[in-house]
Amino acid sequence: MSIFAVRNIQNKHMDASARTIENDKTHFAVLAIGATAKDMRISTQELYNRLNRLGLVKSLLFDCYDTLHAESIAGVVWNVEEALRNWEKEGGIN
Repeated sequence: MSIFAVRNIQNKHMDASARTIENDKTHFAVLAIGATAKDMRISTQELYNRLNRLGLVKSLLFDCYDTLHAESIAGVVWNVEEALRNWEKEGGIN
């Protein structure tokens, strides 16, 4: 199940203000994944799978939304690439 399907299920059980915040986070995650994948010259699906496998979609893109969404797109891309590199290195994933 994709993150978007999960978010759609969760949105059905939230009030309107919470839905707005969750929608903002989802849109931010899509933008961050798209921009980072383009910079890395890989598909968005490949990047999403790598981030998701490490739990970074939630722990970085959703949980750190308040901090990251104030960054420039270049800053977000740098943060995503750096986190991915570090987590893959620590986890032994190449």
